[in-house]
Amino acid sequence: MTIPNKNIIETCRKASRAMANKDTPLILNEWYVAAFSQDIGRHLLARKILNKRVVMYRTLEGLAVALEDRCAHRSFPLSKSHLDGNDIICGYHGFKYNQAGDLINIPSQKQCPHGIGIQHYKLVEKGPLLWIWLGDQSLADESKIPSLAWLDHPEWACTSGYFFHPGNYVSMHENLMDLTHLTFLHAQTIGTPDYASAPYKTELKEGHYKLIREVVPTTLSKVWGETTGLANTHTAARIATSEFLSPALHQVSVAFYDAALDQKQRTTYKIHTAHILTPETQNTMHYFIVHGRDFALEDQAIEDFMHEQLFAAFQEDVEGLGALEAVLDDQDQHHFEISVASDSPAVATRIYLKKRAEQEQYSTS
Repeated sequence: MTIPNKNIIETCRKASRAMANKDTPLILNEWYVAAFSQDIGRHLLARKILNKRVVMYRTLEGLAVALEDRCAHRSFPLSKSHLDGNDIICGYHGFKYNQAGDLINIPSQKQCPHGIGIQHYKLVEKGPLLWIWLGDQSLADESKIPSLAWLDHPEWACTSGYFFHPGNYVSMHENLMDLTHLTFLHAQTIGTPDYASAPYKTELKEGHYKLIREVVPTTLSKVWGETTGLANTHTAARIATSEFLSPALHQVSVAFYDAALDQKQRTTYKIHTAHILTPETQNTMHYFIVHGRDFALEDQAIEDFMHEQLFAAFQEDVEGLGALEAVLDDQDQHHFEISVASDSPAVATRIYLKKRAEQEQYSTS
């Protein structure tokens, strides 16, 4: 058995120290998805995001609102209270707050002091998603919200889902950037034996990292073969692009076609998947997923089959990373990790996340 020598181990540890990990502080000054739009209505929804307790609801006019989930009086959760028109009445002592978070009524006294209330958070609805800013509210620039035009485009059909992930969001970003794991972790769902060894290229720009893998020719996995009609084709092409777009968002785009046909004859089938990562705490995460396709738009059977197969694969990611993090939690001071050439986009992503976290910590210290 070959054990790396001390110099190799120290080199690995030095490289790791520059990268984000499960202990890296969360980035507050960023847009994160708080919920799917369809999940917010005339009820009080509680959600912890970035270690902050948030309550969300819609006003009578349909505006989505996000407030700190605590009464300023004795910290009773407002999510366990009730709506009165556009206001919330605390379920403990009846203090009333408007949609801006201002305290507007105290039942036990006639006068309500001015300037008392709870934190109101910027919440923006774009397509099927509600984006929240939990950091410095003066820095919340709506133009910085990531834009994915296909999410509500009429020429794309979408399906969505949610997982609660008992792990850190950094490891999920890395998982999504290095899809060589499809051959192994997803061998029974979306992976194929040739995926991990297929040629790839990378594009590394500050805050935007991309890996493009071309698997040609190949035989597609069941879900892609059956939904595209390329199931019996041994000359299929699978061109996959994995992109880090922000600390909250990762996109995987894939094109499938028969490489034996020339460009004028072939039909290209495209899919996009938005992997939306919202830390709940340092070591837990809300995992929102939207999957879109530009073919068979009205075929419910294909949509149901694709949803079943894909979300089985995403469950494999959640379980696999949960197992990985359990090992990391048990590691002693002798732990180290190695990186290889195909890790370069994932490493760049982790370096960027750590840099952002450290800059934010420094600016608030």
